[in-house]
This record gives sequence, structure tokens and C-alpha cells, in this order.
Amino acid sequence: MTATTPVGASPTATPTPAAPGAATGPGRRLDAALLARLVSGVTATGEPTTVTAPFTGEPLVSLPRSTADDVQAAYAAARAAQAAWAATPVRDRSAVLAQLHDLVLSRRDEVLDILQWETGKARGHAFEEVLEVAACAQHFSRRAPRLLAPHRRSGAFPVLTRAVESRRPKGVVCVITPWNYPLALSDDVLPALVAGNAVVQKPDTQTALSALWLRELAIEAGLPSDLWQVVLGGRDAIGDPLVDGANFIAFTGSTTAGRTIAARAGQRLIGCSLELGGKNPMVVLADADVDKAARGAVRACFNNAGQLCVSIERIYVDRSVHDAFVRAFAGEVNRLRLGATLDYTTDMGSLTYQRQLDAVRAHVDDAVSRGATVLAGGKPRPDLGPLFHEPTVLTDVTPDMALYRDETFGPVVAIYPVDGDDAAVAAANDTEYGLNASVWSRDAGRARAVAARIDAGTVNINEGYASAYGSQGAPMGGMKASGLGRRHGDEGLLKLTEPQTVASQHLLGFDPPRFLGPDRYATVLTHTLTALKRLHIR
Repeated sequence: MTATTPVGASPTATPTPAAPGAATGPGRRLDAALLARLVSGVTATGEPTTVTAPFTGEPLVSLPRSTADDVQAAYAAARAAQAAWAATPVRDRSAVLAQLHDLVLSRRDEVLDILQWETGKARGHAFEEVLEVAACAQHFSRRAPRLLAPHRRSGAFPVLTRAVESRRPKGVVCVITPWNYPLALSDDVLPALVAGNAVVQKPDTQTALSALWLRELAIEAGLPSDLWQVVLGGRDAIGDPLVDGANFIAFTGSTTAGRTIAARAGQRLIGCSLELGGKNPMVVLADADVDKAARGAVRACFNNAGQLCVSIERIYVDRSVHDAFVRAFAGEVNRLRLGATLDYTTDMGSLTYQRQLDAVRAHVDDAVSRGATVLAGGKPRPDLGPLFHEPTVLTDVTPDMALYRDETFGPVVAIYPVDGDDAAVAAANDTEYGLNASVWSRDAGRARAVAARIDAGTVNINEGYASAYGSQGAPMGGMKASGLGRRHGDEGLLKLTEPQTVASQHLLGFDPPRFLGPDRYATVLTHTLTALKRLHIR
């Protein structure tokens, strides 16, 4: 038996990691002392719940659930600690993130094991989370001192008015993170903290250990422990108290849940940032390098078994290269190695939840029953583990099929031929979503022109998603039903602050001097404004 199985190979029994408690081999256990420390970081007094490992379906860890009272206690502790933190010089706050960057990288193997046990993803895909959170910490540790420093702005009158913009923290930020990228998406906490806020985070219970691990490292890096509170529980139990206690909400998850959060935040007149769903397109132009595009599409579609908000689910290929692309892409997919190993020998791991496997099967079965053609994959793989599904490529997909418009959030992609760039752009934009897109061409200028016409918050050229998402200095987020606000870039930090303008007036004010009178003063001001415009002073 081998540790991995290519998609195109005949199904074989593949050994899976043993549950924590097994002592040897690829199923090395998660350290019991580490688990105990992490679990102690949850603010919770409710009944515990058991998290199972996607690789095996066996118990992984028991976690306490928070009550509404626990959420209120978390907010009280965070708020009490926030004032002193806001008064801490921003360079000292930034130093915590700089130290966190080093700790994350030096202890990456520890969190890679945690990520794989919690999510079932391949180790290479888990490593992308490590890179993301380290890069985020480094970026904001360097940018925060300049962005948060007071800045002079144009006054009402040159010289006579001095206007200064300062940035004040929101207070306590609620960060709600999903299960698919539990470490990487916890990095929303980092700009909130360096901006002078406290944080109450609610990670998904299935993947809470990764968030708790990052919190532990932040405390080791010098963060006061009360500033970062973690609560666990379902929306029905603690959803309303979470929103009602916050000064700002950063949410990553479904569009349906995002709309609910935005409505409740709006009632309280607080801000929110929402990264929501996507049905992301990839466009392969007539002059694209077909083999390169096929290889890039594999990672864009099947990273983390397709459980990625920016992953590609629709591929539009110019008809002139359609057949060549399909052959190359199907061949690449059939060579992917599936398996449950705690090393880098697998290309794709497991789905995380049974409901995701059910959704994938429902979309594939519906499409096939209505005439879609399966070019690769198409089946669950219970021989590998309870939640495995093959990476699946479909053609002949039509609008009456559920996966034509609905987000699958799994390892399924449909390929469509198109006639020319205009048709490709129109097809790419034919969706309620607008999160991410990808354009492939040998001509970067042509690709950029196409990209500028696609309604998506990020568009990658000759890459699926990582070029844009990994650019920490550039904003990342969605248009249309894919969300509000941005993470990364300057906006990813400044959205977590309240701008305040302090303006002082010197010598002349806004009331006319007695020696001029209102009529003459109005004339003087009119001539003054005209002169300032001509001199390009204002």
C-alpha cells in the first residue's frame, strides 16, 4: 500500500493517520500538554463539545462552549485592557507583531500538524496559512507606525488654519473566522491589535485550536493576554451577544450570514467588514500558454480541496485552445495524489465537514443527471478517509444545473468554451458574486485590459489567486454579493480606527472683521479663493 493515491488510479486502501494518542508514524499525535494549554485560552463555562478529525472521523479534542454570559465577560475583560493598550506607543505595539512573525515561522511544524488534524487539508496547503499570517504580521508591524501617526491636512485657510488628522482605535473588535483557513484568516486580529484595539474572536469550533495557537504565540511575543479573548459556540447561542458587544465586526463566511451581521451592525450604527462567498472565474485567452494555464488551474481550483473563498469554480477557455486546455488540465488533475499524511507527499487532502462532502456530491450528481460530462474525478473516496472526494472536472454544464451559479466550495470545476475576449468577460461577470478572478495570456497588457473589465475585488494574471491575496500592501475583498470592506493594504488597518480631525484657527476667523463688514469680507474671500486656485495652493 502507498500513502497517496492518484486521482486517475484505481482505488486502493490507503493508511490514514491515527487519532491523537497514537505514538508513531505519519499519525504522530498532538501533544496533550499543548492541547490543554490551548483549550484553557477559551472564555467558556458551557458544556463541552467533541471535535473530530476529518482524516479519520475519530475524536480529536473536547472544547468548552461559551454562553451569552461568557461573551459579555469576554467583552468586559477586553474593554478593561484596551485603554492601556491604546495608550501604548504604536511602535511598541508593532514590536509584538514583529516578534510574532518570528515565532510563527520558527514553530511552523507544530501548527502544521494542528491545521491538518483540524481541517484535513494537505500539508502544502496548510503551509500557505503559515506564510499568510507571518507576512501579515510583518507587513502591519512595519506600516502601522506611519499609518497611525498624526498627519497634517489642508486647512480651511492656508497658514491661518491648522488641521491634523489622528487615528483612534475603535475599541473592541469582534473577529468571526471560518473553518477553512483558521490560521490565515485569524490574521484579521493582527491589524486590529496594532491599531490599539482589543479583540473578541469567535473561530469555528472545528478549527479553534489554530486560532488559540496563534493567540498563545502573540502572548509569548508580549501581548497582554486579556486583549485577545476567544469564545466558542453556535450562531443561535452567542451570535447576537457577539455583534451587540462590538465596536466593529470583521467577518469571513457565507453571504447569507454576512447579510444578517450587516443588518444587525447597521441597527447599532457600527462598522463591519465582510468577506463572503464567491463563484470565481478563470479566463484562458486565445494566446495563453495552455500547459502553464492547466498547471495553474490545478492549484487555483483544488487547493484545500476547493474549500477556499477565492478558489476557481468556473473556467472560460477561448474556443481556439479549448480542446488543448481540457486535455492538459484533465491530465494534470488525474495525476494529483490524494491522501491523509502529515507530510508533503500528498497534493490534496480531505474535506473538513460532512456537509461539504454532501454539497459536493449533490452538485456533481445533479450535473451528471442533467447531462454534464465528467472528465476527471467525480467520486467520493471513502477508502482514503470518511470525507475525501476526488478533484472533479466537468464539461457540458448548463444553466439548469445547481453548480452553474451556486458556490460549491469543494473540489469541483466546470469548463466552458467561449468565443473571444468579450464573451469571456461577459460570462465571467454573469454572477451575483465578485470576489476573485484569474486571466491567462502571454500578453500581459491584453490580460490587464481584460482584468479591468471583470467585476471582482481581485484579479490575478497568470496565477489563480495567490498573486493578489499574497500582496499584503494591496487591498483584498469582494464586490457585489462577495462582501464589504477590505483586508490587507492600508485600508485593512485604517478601517479598524476612527479618524479624528483637530483644527485650530489662527489670527483671522470666520466672522468678518469689524473694519471690513460682511459685504467687503465676502468680496475679499471670493478674491482669495480665486487666487488660491490659480496658484494651485488649494
